[in-house]
Amino acid sequence: MKKEYNNESHQACSAEFSNITEQSSLYSNLENKSVAEIISDINAEDLKVAVAVQGVLAQVETVVSAVAERMSLGGRLFYIGAGTSGRLGVLDASEIPPTFGMPQGVVIGVIAGGEKALRFPVENAEDDAEQGWKDLQELKINRHDSVIGIAASGKTPYVVGALQQASKQGIFTGCITCNAGSPLAAVAGVKIEIIVGPEYVSGSTRMKSGTATKMVLNMISTAVMIRLGRVKGNKMVNLQLTNAKLIDRGARILAEELGIAYEQAGNLLQLHGSVQAAIEAFKSNPQ
Repeated sequence: MKKEYNNESHQACSAEFSNITEQSSLYSNLENKSVAEIISDINAEDLKVAVAVQGVLAQVETVVSAVAERMSLGGRLFYIGAGTSGRLGVLDASEIPPTFGMPQGVVIGVIAGGEKALRFPVENAEDDAEQGWKDLQELKINRHDSVIGIAASGKTPYVVGALQQASKQGIFTGCITCNAGSPLAAVAGVKIEIIVGPEYVSGSTRMKSGTATKMVLNMISTAVMIRLGRVKGNKMVNLQLTNAKLIDRGARILAEELGIAYEQAGNLLQLHGSVQAAIEAFKSNPQ
């Protein structure tokens, strides 16, 4: 595996690969700037992110359509990454059950180094080109599933190796990266390359690259859930009622949708357990 990654992937894209995420910042002497200057500069750089994301909408659409089709047939969606990229994937995956009422284990975030890496760096975890695929195999990945590799640099061995093997197994693969012509893009079925330019602090991809990645993940997961019928109108009708805020939100959605009093909506919600179930029950037997 490591030999394949080092020889095949790098050779395939070395001529085109431009390591923009490691280029020097467009700003200098940051320590001599005022707070107002620093945050104004960061804001100016952040304004470039949405424009860069706009340039990859066609690729995002392709990924959404492919993932939604596979999930409608029982497939799962895996995000795999390391460091900030891995954390962003885990974050997006963890928000799917409470927001859309999907069961745990349908959208899964996999991070190099495991759960410990969510809070602490795990030395050398991202450099193992074999471990990513091993981690996916432990989750019994199969050809009905989809895998999206996330790496701002586009060259993280843990992610590249995983996507390389997934593709060989006939699994749908996509990638999110912030460099063009990377080793990751070379092994992905669909490449989403968001070129946001050098970071304000040179090489700190938790900034613009991280923001761009989060925006695209939001698009992918939200659009997939909408296509799977987890949203009605513009409402989260399958949200999980796990706290007072969400119960209140669910009751308000239900009251508006059915044109009933908030108190009645709350009672229906508690009785049926979800906005969608309450709507269906009310419409079949209006009280």
